[in-house]
Amino acid sequence: MRAVVIESYGGPEVLAVRDIPAPVPGVGEVLVDVVASAVNRADLLQRMGLYPGPPMDHEVPGLEFAGRVAALGDGVDRWAIGDHVMAITTGAAHAEQVVVHADQAMAVPARMDLDTAGALPEVFITAWDALVLQGGLRPGGTALVHAGASGVGTAAIQLCRSIDAEVVVTASGPKCGACRDLGAALAVDYTSGDWLAAVRDHTDGHGVDVVLDVVGGDYLDRNVDAVAVGGTIVQVGVMGGGAATFGLGKLLPKRATIVGTVLRGRSLDEKIAVSRAFAEEVVPRFEDGTLRVVVDRRFSLDDIAAAHVHMGANANVGKIALDVG
Repeated sequence: MRAVVIESYGGPEVLAVRDIPAPVPGVGEVLVDVVASAVNRADLLQRMGLYPGPPMDHEVPGLEFAGRVAALGDGVDRWAIGDHVMAITTGAAHAEQVVVHADQAMAVPARMDLDTAGALPEVFITAWDALVLQGGLRPGGTALVHAGASGVGTAAIQLCRSIDAEVVVTASGPKCGACRDLGAALAVDYTSGDWLAAVRDHTDGHGVDVVLDVVGGDYLDRNVDAVAVGGTIVQVGVMGGGAATFGLGKLLPKRATIVGTVLRGRSLDEKIAVSRAFAEEVVPRFEDGTLRVVVDRRFSLDDIAAAHVHMGANANVGKIALDVG
């Protein structure tokens, strides 16, 4: 099968499309013919040697996919050959075939094509898990989402809207309009505006219930200022730097919580649990039109290096999709 292989660590030029052996489904697993995937920030970090993937003979990136079930491992009765499925993975999704545990795979939403579904699982599960499961966001609450025009950001805006929670986002100037169109109550241009002052003003000084942050670095100190008493800051990325200094004394009277989280490092049981809950609670919102996947651009598997360049330029609004099969 053809797959993207990281042959050494460095810039986009280290990515190559090679013929490698196809995976074989084990007990409880399914083999999927991949139709589409997407490029995520973690793929760029892995390419640079900063976010190692699972051990494998060939290092193949890719954290999500959609495709058709091609073969069943022993003990699988949840799926049949030809079923349309999607899932998050620990890696190896930028390939023509991938294996995943049968209980982790989810049915593609009704009337959604596989090309679109390939860009759905990673960002929507990340945003939903961070905001709702870990952040405790509820109807009537307010969230602050940084990088609102990113894949996670565009998912988070829609998820907040779908549960009748208000969302404030930060984004660069040209992208603020797209965030408002998706449902953000307020979009602050972080390049020219004071987002902390805007949050305080918008919430009458109370702050937000949940902060979803992919930036890190010096944002943490201001996130503590922005969060409400009893609120939660959920850190899902460190685009702005992994080291941070903040006023610990400010955190105590707010009785606030700081949570760090990733999907890749969780156990199989945890991934199955979040996938099954997501399939039950969130996937129907794609079927009724409440949620949609925002695709910025599509690239072919052979153009994987160009896709990495595009993401590295932070030019995208929404997902960078990858056509595989």
